Amino acid sequence: MPTEKGEEETVEENSWVREFGGAVMVCDRQGIITGMNERAAVTYAEDGGRALIGRSLLDCHPEPSRTKLLGLLQSRQPNAYTIEKNGVKKLIYQAPWFERGEFRGLVELSLVIPAEMPHFVRGSEP
Repeated sequence: MPTEKGEEETVEENSWVREFGGAVMVCDRQGIITGMNERAAVTYAEDGGRALIGRSLLDCHPEPSRTKLLGLLQSRQPNAYTIEKNGVKKLIYQAPWFERGEFRGLVELSLVIPAEMPHFVRGSEP
């Protein structure tokens, strides 16, 4: 992502996201991983951590996840779901990112959430 000076800034260099409590991973239009924050590197350590940068997301996912990712790259639409693994529940949010209106790839946020959490409907009359 360009800085105000026009220089490229990676996810790792962007100060707010570097130590963000959720995992943030970014890929380009072809699904090549271009960056990740510290939490993502730890989360994906068994798969290679930062060594995944430069690799294809498609190679890292079995079916049907691979086909879903291809669809997200083509449709440029967001995708959200929850998972539970080893007793930890997470919200996964995958969304396109753009630069000056041009599609540049996908961002994935992986956030640990409580097993049970409140849901609020806002704006409705009592």
